[in-house]
Amino acid sequence: MKKVLQFLKDSGTFYIATADSSGKPHVRPFGAVAKIEGRLCIATNNRKEVYKQMIANPFIEISGMAGGRWIRLSAEAVRDDRREARVAMLEKVPELGSMYKADDGIFEIFYLKNASASICSFTEAPETITF
Repeated sequence: MKKVLQFLKDSGTFYIATADSSGKPHVRPFGAVAKIEGRLCIATNNRKEVYKQMIANPFIEISGMAGGRWIRLSAEAVRDDRREARVAMLEKVPELGSMYKADDGIFEIFYLKNASASICSFTEAPETITF
C-alpha cells in the first residue's frame, strides 16, 4: 500500500470513477489521499454526487499518472464516519483545512477495502499490488 499511496501523491491529481444509479460512469479529479490507521483513505463532501454514488455503489476505480507511468486501482470505498478519521485526514492533508473542518457536517472520509492496483508503463511489465 505504501507504493500506491506514494504514487497517488506523486500524481498530484488522480481520477476516481463511480457509477450513478443507471450504471453510467462518472470520473472526477481528486487530490487528497492519506494512510490512516493502516488504511488508504480519500476525502470528499457529502453534498457531492460522488459521495452519494459511493454510498449507493461502493465499487470505484482510480487512475493517475506520474513519472511516465500510470496506476489503475480497483477497490471498495467504505465510509469511515469517525471524527478521528476526519481529524487525521486534515492533519495529513492540511490543504483540506481551507474547505473542511472535522465537525462541519459535510467532510467525509472513505477507506479503500479489497484493493488491487496495477502500476504500468510502456517499457516495463505491470506491477500488481493488493491490500
